[in-house]
Amino acid sequence: MNEPAELDLPVDGGTLRVLRFGQGPRTALAAHGITGSGMSFRGVARQLPDEWSLFAPDLRGRGGSADTPGPYGLVRHADDLCRLATDLGDGRPVALTGHSMGAYTALTAAARRPELFDRLLLVDGGLPLTVPPGADLDAVLDTTLGPALARLGRTFGTDDAYVDFFRAHPALGPHWNADIEAYVRYDITGPPGARRSKVREEAVRQDGRELLTSTGLFADALAAPAVPALLLHAPLGLLGQEPPMLPEPLVERWTGGPGGPAAELIKGTNHYTILLGTAAATVTERFVVLGT
Repeated sequence: MNEPAELDLPVDGGTLRVLRFGQGPRTALAAHGITGSGMSFRGVARQLPDEWSLFAPDLRGRGGSADTPGPYGLVRHADDLCRLATDLGDGRPVALTGHSMGAYTALTAAARRPELFDRLLLVDGGLPLTVPPGADLDAVLDTTLGPALARLGRTFGTDDAYVDFFRAHPALGPHWNADIEAYVRYDITGPPGARRSKVREEAVRQDGRELLTSTGLFADALAAPAVPALLLHAPLGLLGQEPPMLPEPLVERWTGGPGGPAAELIKGTNHYTILLGTAAATVTERFVVLGT
């Protein structure tokens, strides 16, 4: 597979780095997770038919958009997606998907500007999460995100040392493949001897706090999606074990009702491999047929 073209496209206050996979006339737009990048959609893009192009932005504070100024926040990211959809769609609705935090961002974008999109695929995200009243939100993020967040404060002597850190991750190491390695290496920056992630921790924490406190926003958007919508969810979570990111009772509560999105469990996956593993072919197939 050819590696993506890197574009710098305008948004409010700056530009976003956008990875373009494919050269087809049909347009898909994909939003990544809270400490991720557009490269997380490499496996999905490889499975798309030739008539598609997939545009995967690095959201503000991540990847090639690390220096794009804040404020951050889910509505800010959603507005960026809407700007990209307007410019890339050339007057036609585009297909929209998002993984993890990107699913919440995509859901918000589709609710704000439904005329820009013809479908919405949520991948292991997008459902309101329950947080105990008075909980320390940063402590919740530390516990939930685990190694994904811990790496942001570390430096590594070499690129390979950074890759090895990910190889030790229980949700990734046992399933290592070329897509995971490309995703990890794309995230590396910094001088020799002090290599680090491109992701800005302040962006992650601001976005994470909003994700945990925006139940009403997501509930309203899920009640009656304005475009065809489907949730794909994994049985295992961010550490490759139970509980999943979206427990079954939560899925049952928010999906399958009149007007709401349908849901499908993708067996044998965790929060990361549902996108970066062999299940990428299933994700792509569901995405392509969703709007038909």
